[in-house]
Amino acid sequence: MNVIPNRQVICDVLMEQGKKNSDIIVLCSDSRGSASLASFAKELPKQFVEVGIAEQNIVSIAAGLASCGKKPFVASPACFLSTRSMEQIKVDVAYSNTNVKLIGISGGVSYGALGMTHHSAQDIATMASIPGMRVYLPGDRFQTKILFESLIKDEKPAYIRVGRNPVADVYSEKSVPFSLDKATLLRDGNDITIIACGELVSTAKEAGKRLSDKGISTRVLDMYCLKPIDSTAVVKAAKETKAIITIEEHSVIGGMGAMVSQIVGSVKPIFVRNMALPDSPVITGASQEVFDYYGLNVAGVEKIAIELMEGV
Repeated sequence: MNVIPNRQVICDVLMEQGKKNSDIIVLCSDSRGSASLASFAKELPKQFVEVGIAEQNIVSIAAGLASCGKKPFVASPACFLSTRSMEQIKVDVAYSNTNVKLIGISGGVSYGALGMTHHSAQDIATMASIPGMRVYLPGDRFQTKILFESLIKDEKPAYIRVGRNPVADVYSEKSVPFSLDKATLLRDGNDITIIACGELVSTAKEAGKRLSDKGISTRVLDMYCLKPIDSTAVVKAAKETKAIITIEEHSVIGGMGAMVSQIVGSVKPIFVRNMALPDSPVITGASQEVFDYYGLNVAGVEKIAIELMEGV
């Protein structure tokens, strides 16, 4: 079982690359511990900026650094970064096209018992709505590593959300199929498609296996790239399978499910069922407890898939 959270992988990549390139700057909002970036601050103190609890300022400071040729990476709780700083992200980063990478740590319901104030169930919707902002939710530590290695090389804004705890491995160290801004096909099938992002990709992968074992040919797509979403993969799934299920750690409004439904509805209408968090304050509890409560688990996906197959 994996014990390494995605946030630790991010620190490792930034540390490795930061030692080679002094233009890489990491900024935190009193969050170096939560972001697992304490070792970066210790090893590369001249490339680390502690702003304190000032999420609006941290974004504008990062934009200023980027305009001077630096490569800033902002690490801050997703619940605050994607809401409190939205104007600065819209104007100073996206509209100004500054090379700022925004890392929303402890995303989704990672903060569990702290409740709605600390949940980030709207960040896909808010960040994706900003012109010029890319949005990524990597599915495991291996994909996180290769995603950040790729993002370090480009010069465009991006928002990346990761959770707080270790997640099940979807890939392996020697096998991480990856193409930037393209969905990854985890399993092919022609009956039903499951599209997932972030921490629920492993759930979709396991559900796909179980459904296939039951005779339901299941395609599984890892849509780690929410913006730009891989519309080609979505359209292909709509044309080649009978129904689509989306599953995400986000509000049912404005997230991946809404994006997929919009694409499918305009090209090849088929049944699309969105599995997501409700449009109401989410219950408190550990991440898996929350997922289980709302049916965002393997059994929940299986149940809906079987229902859809009976209706098509």
